[in-house]
Amino acid sequence: MEKILRSIKSLIPKALFSATQPTYHYLLAGVGAVYYRFPSRHLYVVGVTGTKGKTSTTELTSAILEEAGFRVALVNSNRLKIANLSEENPSRQSMPGRTRLQKFLRRAVDAKCTYAVIEMTSEGAKQFRHAFIDIDALIFTNLSPEHIEAHGSYEKYVDAKVSLARALERGNTGSHSVVVNRDDAEAGKFLAVRVGQKIKYGIDDALPFTTNTDGGDIEWRGQKIHLKLSGEFNIMNALAAATFAESRGISIAHIKSALEKFTLIPGRMEKIDEGQNFTVIVDYAHTADSLDRAYSVYAGVKKICILGGTGGGRDIAKRKVMGEIADKHCEHIILTTEDPYDEDPKDIADNVAKGIKNHSHEFILDRREAIRKAVRMAEKNSAVFITGKGSEHHIMGPKGTRMPWSDAGVAREELAELR
Repeated sequence: MEKILRSIKSLIPKALFSATQPTYHYLLAGVGAVYYRFPSRHLYVVGVTGTKGKTSTTELTSAILEEAGFRVALVNSNRLKIANLSEENPSRQSMPGRTRLQKFLRRAVDAKCTYAVIEMTSEGAKQFRHAFIDIDALIFTNLSPEHIEAHGSYEKYVDAKVSLARALERGNTGSHSVVVNRDDAEAGKFLAVRVGQKIKYGIDDALPFTTNTDGGDIEWRGQKIHLKLSGEFNIMNALAAATFAESRGISIAHIKSALEKFTLIPGRMEKIDEGQNFTVIVDYAHTADSLDRAYSVYAGVKKICILGGTGGGRDIAKRKVMGEIADKHCEHIILTTEDPYDEDPKDIADNVAKGIKNHSHEFILDRREAIRKAVRMAEKNSAVFITGKGSEHHIMGPKGTRMPWSDAGVAREELAELR
């Protein structure tokens, strides 16, 4: 079916396609739903949206549901999983486009899954990838400025996210739920939707809590829970998943057990350990806020930071801010290539450098060379942060080229060479 759709698209003049994109994507969603026989009607579909924490929250939600004995399908930027079968997400799209999501849901139904947990994005909403999917619940994590060029303004970006919540107003709204981070400034927009259950969570639910580089401890619903994930942001992700699970009648015992077993999300504060006497972290942090939070986990630790900034042709305004955040936390900053697409990587790095005023920095646009330099500079008990790509498997270059890549894999290779 994908080949047919690509052939049809190639016949449409580019100018006409740009003008009719919304209609094109909406019709594609409808064709996919019909072709795959409306699979979402046979699943409890949980969407997770927000600027940060989507992937982690989908993984934690899936883990809790599985701990409670359910068969779960999961799709996020890292992977596609149906029950016990897991594979890398080949498209890099958090929310697969065209008819891929409907096909995935049909596979989930055929595998007798009960739940489908889906990472949902503003771009996906803009292109109607959620259309004709019966969403039963939506978890909202947080919002901060991102993808402004793609949406035209922050307000339009927010509205794209909220449109996912408004999708809950279709069908049997009395049985639908929205789970909202009440600490976020945009929480009211999500709580305004007309659904049966409006459930709020916030950091106060975890008090008293502690967090350090090895994990965190919270108290929730009278239970002390130890998390192996670091940072207050991961406490919030755990609260989002736990609050949703509780609303579905899952026992506190199952929730606690799943959270305490959960160990690693590739590319999210992932520690790379090859026996070195310093810490190496690979993290997806791609907004100023997420970068600040990631660095803050290692407050007081000397840091060498490898920073790409943003992908080419997008989010230009935040590049200087990313530099400012690195300047606030890092002893030395290496500016490198992330996903330049058709933009000159040096221009991107120059924009990031505008925010660096107080600490030393250098330009090493070859990402492997940047990692090599950082691990050779690292001192005992210091930390090397490699941010921006997380677990992504390609560097996106000009004219759609894709260079195979792994931050974690390259870091391991360079550490082994150092040893």
